[in-house]
Formats: sequence, C-alpha cells, structure tokens
Amino acid sequence: MSVRLNLLLSNELNRQIEKLVVDRETTKADVLRKAIALYVAATEGKEKGLKIGLARPEQTLETEFVGL
Repeated sequence: MSVRLNLLLSNELNRQIEKLVVDRETTKADVLRKAIALYVAATEGKEKGLKIGLARPEQTLETEFVGL
C-alpha cells in the first residue's frame, strides 16, 4: 500500500533535495524515503541509548547504514 503526500518545503531545502537527485541519479521520492528511514533508525537508536554521527573509514562502527 502506498500513500501520496503533499509537502511544502523551503526553497533552500528543495535545492538541497534537487542536488541530491542530480548527484545520485535518483528521485525526490527516493531521497525522502531514505531520509525518513535514516531518521527512524536514529530515533530508535537514541531510544536504546545509542548515538548517531559520522565516523572516519578507519573507525569501528557498531551499525553501518548501507544504500544511502
């Protein structure tokens, strides 16, 4: 099942999404789906006492997000 949403975005946020679309050769819908999935994972991790951040390639990760 799918749901259609209408969003009102600032011009700046829309420009950032458009840049991701072009750079990643994807769609706005896919960018937003991935952003929401990352937000859900971050929120669930925080509820478990975990932190989210960026790490250098040589650093050990407990969880790695792939497909972004």
